[in-house]
Amino acid sequence: MELTVIKTEAEYDQLLEWVDELLDQKTSLDSPLGKKLELALLILRNYEDTHFAIPLPDPIEAIRLKMKELGLKNQDLVGKIGSKGYVSSILNKRKPLTLEIAKILHRELKIPAEILLS
Repeated sequence: MELTVIKTEAEYDQLLEWVDELLDQKTSLDSPLGKKLELALLILRNYEDTHFAIPLPDPIEAIRLKMKELGLKNQDLVGKIGSKGYVSSILNKRKPLTLEIAKILHRELKIPAEILLS
């Protein structure tokens, strides 16, 4: 198969089918065909990132979800980002999420910065 930039969904489907076949055959990545497979995967990824992009979640919803996962309450953020009322205002979207608070939440809750800044 000749590898080129994918321009149509038909080309995408064809390349995806070819890659599936090679993966089913357990093609070694060290072989010449394996090198083509790696390149094909990069081409597929580029097409998918362009045409099937996944939007970033709402920053406040991401904060709430992470707090739930960690078993944290609003009170646990008091002192780290502000008063009880300020924390409540941020989590209820009455106050904006500032860059400084985003940095703190990124560090404390391990939420990716690109989500907090979206």
